[in-house]
Amino acid sequence: MSSIVDALYELKYNPFEYGPYLVSFYTTLEESENNLLLAQLVIPLCSHPVFANKINGAVFGQKIQSSIWSIFDNRTKLYDLQERIDGFQALTEQCIQYCLVNDWLIVNEQRLSLTRSNEVASNLTTRKSAEKLGRLFSGLSVVDIYAFLGVKLR
Repeated sequence: MSSIVDALYELKYNPFEYGPYLVSFYTTLEESENNLLLAQLVIPLCSHPVFANKINGAVFGQKIQSSIWSIFDNRTKLYDLQERIDGFQALTEQCIQYCLVNDWLIVNEQRLSLTRSNEVASNLTTRKSAEKLGRLFSGLSVVDIYAFLGVKLR
């Protein structure tokens, strides 16, 4: 029975499905040092049952602009974020490898950062929640984001 559950999990959570989330996230994220460390937040937040909808509803205009504080205003709902990060760690690593192999992302070793490659296929489906999460995190340091969300880097 567990093999059926494992197979269903692999079907739902696989690098082919979640690789575009990382590409979309790093497309809109302003380049900064150590932004590679933000990769482990993308899948847990964009697949979260509560925050995926809140992130999708983020507004970025001249008069009204969403922020990390307005989207994650009720941090008690983030009680399981650390567990989700730990649980999706292997998937995140596989997604990064998948994106690097397909030349969708480029690693800058000196800055420990990921950026979108110019070689991204035009038929790659963008993920709005990941794009908006990248906009929310832009301009903030990695340490500030982790401290605000109440999770630890591992």
